[in-house]
Parts: sequence; structure tokens; C-alpha cells
Amino acid sequence: MGHLVTLATCSLNQWALDFEGNTARIIESIRKAKEAGATLRVGPELEITGYGCLDHFLEGDTFLHSWEMLARIIQDPVCQDMLVDVGMPVRHRNVRYNCRVIFYNKKILLIRPKMWLANDGNYREMRYFTPWQRPREIENYYLERIVGDITGQYTVPFGDAIISTRDTCLGLETCEELFTPDGPHIPYGLAGVEIISNSSGSHHELRKLDTRVNLITQATRLSGGIYLYANQQGCDGDRLYYDGCCMIIINGELVAQGSQFSLNDVEVVTATLDIEEVRSYRCAPSRGLQANQANKQAPYTRLEVDFSLSRREGDAEPSLGPSDPFKPRYHAPEEEIALGPACWLWDYLRRCGSAGYFVPLSGGIDSCATAVIVYSMCREVIKGIEQENQEVITDVRRVCGEPEGSEWLPKTPQEVCNRIFHTCYMGTENSSKETRERAKILAKDIGAYHVDLNMDTVVKALIDLFTFVTNFAPRFKVHGGTTAENASLQNVQARLRMVLSYMFAQLLPTVRQHEGGGGLLVLGSANVDESLRGYLTKYDCSSADLNPIGSISKVDLKKFIAWAVDAFDLPILSDFLNATPTAELEPITSTYVQSDEADMGVTYAELSVFGRLRKIAKLGPWSTYEKLLHLWGNEYSPREIYEKTRHFFHYYAINRHKMTVLTPSYHAEQYSPEDHRHDLRQYLYPKFNWAYKKMEENVKLWESRGWTEGRAQKKGLKTE
Repeated sequence: MGHLVTLATCSLNQWALDFEGNTARIIESIRKAKEAGATLRVGPELEITGYGCLDHFLEGDTFLHSWEMLARIIQDPVCQDMLVDVGMPVRHRNVRYNCRVIFYNKKILLIRPKMWLANDGNYREMRYFTPWQRPREIENYYLERIVGDITGQYTVPFGDAIISTRDTCLGLETCEELFTPDGPHIPYGLAGVEIISNSSGSHHELRKLDTRVNLITQATRLSGGIYLYANQQGCDGDRLYYDGCCMIIINGELVAQGSQFSLNDVEVVTATLDIEEVRSYRCAPSRGLQANQANKQAPYTRLEVDFSLSRREGDAEPSLGPSDPFKPRYHAPEEEIALGPACWLWDYLRRCGSAGYFVPLSGGIDSCATAVIVYSMCREVIKGIEQENQEVITDVRRVCGEPEGSEWLPKTPQEVCNRIFHTCYMGTENSSKETRERAKILAKDIGAYHVDLNMDTVVKALIDLFTFVTNFAPRFKVHGGTTAENASLQNVQARLRMVLSYMFAQLLPTVRQHEGGGGLLVLGSANVDESLRGYLTKYDCSSADLNPIGSISKVDLKKFIAWAVDAFDLPILSDFLNATPTAELEPITSTYVQSDEADMGVTYAELSVFGRLRKIAKLGPWSTYEKLLHLWGNEYSPREIYEKTRHFFHYYAINRHKMTVLTPSYHAEQYSPEDHRHDLRQYLYPKFNWAYKKMEENVKLWESRGWTEGRAQKKGLKTE
């Protein structure tokens, strides 16, 4: 039978600063793990605060409330008789650390600070935290009284140590430490650690999951061991979507995997494993020699706990055995586009109090993709309802404006769409019948509430006003106008669409007598390549509240739409694929039809290459040119490559200012040009309920002591 142990890891939909909500989800995950027979539960990184607090990690309140919530968790009856690993920020000797707190039966065993911090791309952990740079060392942490009164401890170990139970040994990694060349799992394994947990806050990017899986399987395939990977899930209040997919792996074999995209707030996965398999796997003499050499260094402190993770002989049912390995489950990139932004949009909508979404539907592929992603969101909501997910059921009734106590439930994605999704075709004399018809059919097929209008009178009114004031009538280029006139006349149309979008978004719920109150959130539909090139008008209809496709390339969007034709049974999408991308802001003549790629001077496929070389490969103009000589040398001459490179960097530079006001975009590609810096705080907030409760309790305390007036009056001082 060996030494069978049941272990649990989880994905939690935490929300930055939602202290009580986050704590409730943590306790629920521990309850589920316990019900499954687990003796160890591992949770995501910084799960008490939520990972995305950003500059709120600089505030003392964040640390205070974290300890208050940990006190709730530690003393909860559910959280007893098992080893629990919780993530939270900790201040030690006036230094802020990203920590894991491991406790058992109201006793803290170790506070383990993160040793290698994520500090590139979307991550700026060095802005908030200091890494623990003393491997294999611990010191005393003087415990906060609110927790010490529960645990009976004055000090607890703080630093890099391992937990030794009666039957095995546990080491801890945190997120980035898995991605480093010399991760802690290597010395841990050589020191005899058999179980390694990893609390993570890893966001979704297209095609990224296989990187995580490969790193974990390779780490355990080389040194053996059991690896528990926990991850944040959901929006968390900012641009990133944390995609869950918690996993358990033993000796390079996956034995448990959670969902990558889910509307569940709490997802726990468990596996039963035989520790003896780890010991057998580690029998190679070369490994033994390396372990012997490694342990000549300062040894890890082993913190002992009088508890066994494995089942006693005779306790396990005869039919109980180790979980079977299986191959990892991956979504195709097209599915990732369908699911990632959809789950992000639902998280945002259910938490922000708005009545739904509004999209200016132009009949082009970008706004089409945005609309289809919202439809995908509605499909996921219906799946949640069919699975009897009570959180989804409660949320959909509230978001759709149903009165309290209503038993209404939608049965199709179109029903949900019709309640919360609004589209509008804003045509002008420069619009074509084809785009108008495509927009109308798509809206009908997905169930959206659609408005079709012409805005020529509004456009003409502005141009007439300008002409009246200046005695100058601007003309399009095809009518003999200058480049400046041509751009101005296009921008008037584009910016008016933004103004109209917000008017309709604010008033359509009133028109439709939506009971829930609140307006609609306007969704943008500029793809990452347009932003990279600056091919958009500042404060036009690309200006919105959110942009689900803002970090997705045109190439990937077209693949997504081609996939959705059959996957979502939307034949009209084929027409969008075959249409020439155009802004439709200039007059159509017998010899001229405006084209995006002609206007930009590069194709969307070429823009995607420039974006990857600029950001991911970190190449400047010269190095980009050299690289493209190899990539494009068979297709273009060196001069053509030079012209394209110069053209791209010229427009990238002069349009960079547009990125400072770019609509917040769902993050999906590493080469996103979005500007997001300086005061780093999320833009979707909970209601600060816990802080308000503390204030109210404090007010009551002072009132109970007779302090009901101002300080000066209380002291009998003159207040005139």
C-alpha cells in the first residue's frame, strides 16, 4: 500500500482588497479540501489581499487587515486538523515581504517570504516588496497580538525553512521562483523535501499554459517529488485575467488539473499519491552524490510538526490507490480568446454594478470579435446555470435587473445577451450597405439589443459650425482636400461615435426600463496592432471603458472568428472574414475604397512581427532591420525592409502619446504597447466593507465612552 497521502490545491477568484470575500473563499476551499480527505491545502499567492493590490501594498491598512483576516482563518473550526498554506503580505523589521503562512491547529509553523520577485512585463513586485536574500536562514518574527492571542505564540520562525511532519517533508516555492534557472525546488529536493507547494498569481497569455506545465513536469522529472501548484483566478480588479488551472504533479506526471477558465469562485483539486513512489524515483546514485554534496552547505532548518500527512496503515480503504496520471489538457489559442476575455468581462460586470455592455458595431472584424467575445461570456453564464452554480445564478439575476426574489433564469445565451448587451451601427454617407447588414445580422444571431442610425446631420452640424466661424470648408482628399483636411473630417466622425456611444450607453437602460439601475460599460475594439501603429483617433470610438481585444493581434482575431463560425454556429462570421478591413471614414468612389492596411503602410501580419521584435525580443530600429533581413529577405529587398522598418518606428514614436489614454485592455499578448505606470492601483474596487465596519465599531466605542462631540468641545474649550 505504501504511504498514501491526499493533497489539495486550489484556484480562487480573489479580488484586490475584498478582505472578507477573499477570506470566505479561502475557508470554503479548506472545507472542500477537508471533505475530500486532504491533509494539506495550498492556496494562491497573496490570496488574503488579492494579488492585484498594486500600490495599496504600500499602505499599512493592507497589512493590518491581512492579519485580521488570518486570525479569522486560523480559529475557524473548518481550518483545524490539517496543514494549511495561506498567502499574504507581511512586514518584518519595517520591510515588506510577499509571504506564505503555514499553520496547523492554531499554531503558525513558518512565515516563508518570497525569495525571487517577478519584476518584468506586467509585474512590479520590487515596487512593493523586498526579496528574502538569505537562503536556508530563519529568524524570529514577533507576532501581531491579534493572532498571537489565538495561537499563544509570541514569536514564530520567519525565513527559508522546511516543514517536517512525522512521515514526510514539505518545501515552499512562490510563483516566480519556479521560473528562475536555479529555483528553490532544486536544493529542496536534494535536501530530502518530498512535497513542494507553489502559490502563484500567474496571469493568462495566449499559449502560456504549456510553459507552466513544462516547468513543473521538468522540475519533478529531474529530481522527483510531488508538486502542488495553486493559482489565482479571475479579474482581480485590473487588466489581467488569472486563469487558474491548479495542478498536482508527481515525478513528472500530471495527476490532477483544474479548469483554466471558469466562473467558479472556488475550485479545489485533490489527488491521492504514494510518497514511496518519490523515494523509489530518487534511487539514482548520481542524485545521491549530488544530495550528499549539497547538504555539506548550511542545512535547512527543519520545523517539526507532530502530524502525519499520510494515512495510517489500515485507515485507507482497500480500493483506494494513487491517482492515475494523464496528459495535460490545453485549449487552442482560438478557445483561449473565446474564454479568457469572456470570463474577465463577466467578473468585471458582476462586480461593478453596471447594467451591461455597449459596443459600436461597425460591421468590421474587430468590433465583430468584441461582440462574439461578449456572446461567449453569455454562453459561459448559461453553462454555469446548467451546472447549478448558485453564484452565477445570483449574479445573472442581479445583473439582468431582476427584482429580489425573482425565480427567472435564462435558458439560452441569446436571452442573456438581450438583457445585458447593446450594439449600435453608427452609419454615415461613407458607410456601405454591406457593413450595415453584417452588423444587423450578427446582432440578431447573438441576441443583442441593436440600434441602427445615421449620424450625417450631426457630422454636418459640426462642419458647418467650423465653416461659419472660419469661412473655410474642409474637403476630403478624394475631393481635392489636403492631408490635414482629410484627417480632420475622418476624426470628426470617429469622435462623434465616441460621444454617441456614451450617450446611448448611459440612457439605453432607462429606455428599456432596466430595474437594476446603472448605465452600460462601453467596450472598445482596437486590436493590439492598431494600437502599436497608432492607427486610431485619440478619443474616438476606440476610447471606451474596457477593451477585451486590445492586446490581441489581428492575425489571432481572424483565426478566432474563423473558429467561431462553427464552434458558435454563427455563419454570418464568414462574411466578416472575407471583408476588406476599412474604417469607412472617407467617401467611396468608383476608383477608391478606404483600406486599413493601405492607410497604415504595413499589413497586420507585419505589424505583429514588429511588435514581437520591439517588445519581446527587445530590439531597437537597427537590430529590427538586421533581424528582418533574415526573416523577410526572400520576400523584400533590403531597401524595402529598411523603408518598412523606418515607417513603423516613425509612426510608433509619433503616436505613442495615444497609449497614455488607451482604453484599459484585457492582456493577452506580451507585445502590448499599453502605457500603465506610476500610480499603480486597480480601477475596479470593492466597497471597503471591512474597513468601514472597523470605523463604525471604533465610533461606537468612543460614543460608549461619552465622546459624541468635537475634541475641543469635549475638553471644554472655546470653539468660536
